[in-house]
Amino acid sequence: MQGSGQGDLDPRVIEIETGRVLDRQQAHYGVIDVGSNSIRLVVYDDLSRAPFPRFNEKSLVALGAGLGDDGRFSDETIARAVDAITRMSAIAKAMDVTRIDVLATEATRKAKNGDDLIAAITEATGLKPRILAGEEEAHFTAYGVISGFFQPKGMIGDIGGGSLEVAEVIGDRVSERVTSMPLGALPVKARLEAGYGEAKQWVDGILAESLPPLLTEPVFHAIGGGWRALARVRIAQDKAPITVVHGFEMPAEELRKMAKTIAKMTPEEVAELPDVPGRRIETLAASALVMSRVLKKLAPERVVFSAFGLREGWIYRQLDEDEQYRDPLLECAQTIGLPTARVPEFSAALGRWTDDLFPGETLAGRRLRLAACALTDIGWRDHEKIRPKESFQRLLQFPFVGITHPERAFLAVTILCRYGGKLDGEVRAVTDALLAPADLRRAEILGRVMQLGHRFSAAVPEILDHARLEIEADAVRLKILDPRSNPDSDAVLDRLKKVAKATGVEVAEIV
Repeated sequence: MQGSGQGDLDPRVIEIETGRVLDRQQAHYGVIDVGSNSIRLVVYDDLSRAPFPRFNEKSLVALGAGLGDDGRFSDETIARAVDAITRMSAIAKAMDVTRIDVLATEATRKAKNGDDLIAAITEATGLKPRILAGEEEAHFTAYGVISGFFQPKGMIGDIGGGSLEVAEVIGDRVSERVTSMPLGALPVKARLEAGYGEAKQWVDGILAESLPPLLTEPVFHAIGGGWRALARVRIAQDKAPITVVHGFEMPAEELRKMAKTIAKMTPEEVAELPDVPGRRIETLAASALVMSRVLKKLAPERVVFSAFGLREGWIYRQLDEDEQYRDPLLECAQTIGLPTARVPEFSAALGRWTDDLFPGETLAGRRLRLAACALTDIGWRDHEKIRPKESFQRLLQFPFVGITHPERAFLAVTILCRYGGKLDGEVRAVTDALLAPADLRRAEILGRVMQLGHRFSAAVPEILDHARLEIEADAVRLKILDPRSNPDSDAVLDRLKKVAKATGVEVAEIV
């Protein structure tokens, strides 16, 4: 994990920027997504590189189902949609949201009187919705994946109520290979009512005509509530230690077999699956059918699930280039860790102090190390006896972005060790499935070094800057460059011995 990060050739600078993070004035920002099945409001804490949702409300208006045989929304359907958006607009304004963007997708662009819906929304709320074209929706969704991961490469697919958007992402950009297909959960569900075989043939025909081949990394990023429900089911079946869907991976062939099985289930059988969302019971078979056929045609090696999609991609494209180019994990870690730390400036000092800890460190490794430094004081308010395990469990499940599940485990182990925790059976039950022995060892070393830095410097950056840690074959040495900073040798030596033990060196000494 640490030695072969996909961002190794990336020239970006990744640093802890305490002043910028602490000086930032948040302005709440809202997005209303007018989809084919539901209308959703998400209020974010800020328009930023790592947006954190403060409020999330969904109304199952079912615009797609409200389209009549004449291809028009009924008056009742328009009224339901306007009522929902009026309520959401009032909630957002009460939360002091400074900006609300309204995005309309497949059902609205398909309806012959979609403009009537837009006009009614504007008249009732003053908001001016934007109807996204199919390829435009695919582009923003792809940027959502770029926003939510570190330099992703491969194909992305977003299944909604009315359509399936597919695009190719290459690091920080979206290629020209994008498409939108009428393979949403609702139309596929209607086809399934005529039989599995007929529905499969129909889906395959559309994919053959419109789905671009997978020409970059053999990775498929899955977006949309229907596909995330598949991930939830598998996580529950496996009793996985990390229950966060974002960043969850599966071998593609394994997922295809699972999806094929679910695609043939009745709603009653789907309802018996573990942790299946109730609102997905009626359409999960349809979403599973599309997943199984997409994977068969693209033949990727693995599937990565994403909680970020259209809304987050829209946000990402509103940012300036400097903000877009910031690392999502480090931004999130700084936003969470620095404002609540006892000495916010200490995180940057700790980052500098550990810069030479791992020779040959990759960019992927650097971003993880600095994220750990930004989170170094995350548990200081907890009782000292529960800090290690509480921090470990919290970081495993925290809604970070730009992070894989193994990287979550790395951060959790690092902070556990920073608080003096042990790698006991409870911890190993998590790490054995996610971390290679070398990565586990690296996380432990980093955590023990962070604990040492806190102890001898009292979290004072200037004291930390006057010391050097050297890890050699014969000994681990803490060199104090300023005699006035000489620490209590017994307490510090105990932490230094823990560093030595983690590195496999017998001698620990303070110079």
